[in-house]
Amino acid sequence: MTKTSEREIVRVDHVNGGAGHILKEALLGKEELGEHCRMFARVTLPAGCELGYHEHHGETETYYILSGEGIYTDNGTEVKAEAGDVFLCRDGDGHGLINTGQYDLSFVAMILGT
Repeated sequence: MTKTSEREIVRVDHVNGGAGHILKEALLGKEELGEHCRMFARVTLPAGCELGYHEHHGETETYYILSGEGIYTDNGTEVKAEAGDVFLCRDGDGHGLINTGQYDLSFVAMILGT
């Protein structure tokens, strides 16, 4: 368990070569993630910022969009992203996400080893 008052929000610039920055809040600590989960976090992309396109090897990554809107790139194919959408990047595939809206785009990200 973690309480919101205990969690740190970290700014990371130019993630995977993307424009701007992200704000990342680890929802569970390393000791709580277990053997197969590498990351479980809330990520916020301010307006105009992006997570650059990247591939996953030996793991999958899932995004659950909480708020905002943007464009998700799935192996080179662009798809509109909005609240309630879930995107899965499989082992060996690539993805990226850009905030195209006026407000923050916020999502939960989870990386699992395969």
